[in-house]
Amino acid sequence: MRRRPLPKLQRIDEILARALQKRHVPFRLEDRRLIEAWGKAVGPQIASQSRPEHLRREILLVKVANSVWMQQLHFLKEEIIGKVNNILGKSAITDIRFVIGQLPASPDQANEPGFRNLLAVPLKERDKKMMDTCLDTLADQELKEIVRRVMTKEITWRRSREKKAP
Repeated sequence: MRRRPLPKLQRIDEILARALQKRHVPFRLEDRRLIEAWGKAVGPQIASQSRPEHLRREILLVKVANSVWMQQLHFLKEEIIGKVNNILGKSAITDIRFVIGQLPASPDQANEPGFRNLLAVPLKERDKKMMDTCLDTLADQELKEIVRRVMTKEITWRRSREKKAP
């Protein structure tokens, strides 16, 4: 009987870092400091449309909301590098690369009146039944929960728009 090789052992901090990164939670202390420094350096308006992802070999990767913000931040790159390095107290960044991507909702957005109104609209029973019927075909539980959240947001958004229409 032939024995299968043991799987390669992984460090728990690496596993935890990957899991938290999937959910956009900064794990390393440097990442947290970088996010705080980014917000102070660029201000609230730019910070709401961009988010530093990671720093590798003194190159900061920043996710932006769209191509317009990418272009604008590209023009401000040298100024931003100087401000971030000044806040961090060292020359940690030599270059910034911008990529377009979906940004997670910030805590500030959750406090906006329009966002709270979306959460205040309850789902109707027929909406819940329709969602359950559609979701029964999905076998993957994680995918099912993601689709459920998307459907809930879409339905509540439509319900809030129905209430505003004359």
